[in-house]
This record gives sequence, C-alpha cells and structure tokens, in this order.
Amino acid sequence: MNASPAIASLQTSRPFAAIATAGLIVGILDITSAFVIWTSRGVGPIRGLQGIAAGLLGKQSSEGGLTTASLGLAIHFLIAFVVVTIFYVASRKLTFLTQHAIISGLLYGVAVYLFMYWFVLPSAFATFKHSIFNDAMAVMIHMSLIGLPTALIVRRFSQRAGQ
Repeated sequence: MNASPAIASLQTSRPFAAIATAGLIVGILDITSAFVIWTSRGVGPIRGLQGIAAGLLGKQSSEGGLTTASLGLAIHFLIAFVVVTIFYVASRKLTFLTQHAIISGLLYGVAVYLFMYWFVLPSAFATFKHSIFNDAMAVMIHMSLIGLPTALIVRRFSQRAGQ
C-alpha cells in the first residue's frame, strides 16, 4: 500500500537538518543585508542590533552595549528559525511548496515581508513609517534572501536519497 504524498514526504525529509541549515543561512543572509543597509545609513552594527532588541526592550536597548546587541542578534535568528519552521511545516501538507520551490519561495518572501512590515514592525515601533524605496528594497530582500533560500533548502532536504 502506498503512503499519501504528505506522509511519504515526511518520511523522506530530515526536519532538523532542513530547519537548522535554512535557519542559519537565511539568518546570515538577512543580517548581512541589514549590516550593509545600516552602514550605508551611518548606523553601526551594534546600534543596528540594539535596534532589533528595541522591539522588545524599548528605547533603553541603546544603553545596553553588547548585551542588548547580542539580544538583538538572538531575536533576529529566532525569527529566521521561526520563518523557516513555518515554511517547513506547511510544506509537509502542501507539497507544491517544495515541488515549485522557486515560485513558492518568492511568494513566501513576500508573505514574510507583509507580516513583518505591516504587522510586526508597526506594532513594535510606534514611529515606524513606510516609504516606497525602503518597502521595495525590503520586498526584494525578503524574496531573494529569505523566501527563496528557505524553499530551496527545504526542498533539498525533502528529496529522497538518489534524487
């Protein structure tokens, strides 16, 4: 008797390896893009990471030195792992996510952008404002450095040996 595609997919996947690999790669790609953007705007990496921690701690995050910068980095990677885990879990039920990884990844990047930039950031930062340039850049970053690598890595770890 043949297993359903979702069960066969789960049996041949390696969840921890997929999530760990994709989470690390996506986290590194995204934080690297943030460092480049911050540097172009005259913001150092410590201050930028403290800005991430400010979503949790508020304005006092800038007074915490490396401690709050480290917290910001940890929050960043936690978010990366959550984003990857959501895609991985969804791909167990919706097999087209790995069968069509490029389009799924690009669209997932847009979905992550929409959630982060229209819900999370405005909720965490009362002064958050949208601009066409920043939003266009953020969409491209989320599509190419978050969604696409997530989908391609999850697909790679979901393939049967020998494929």
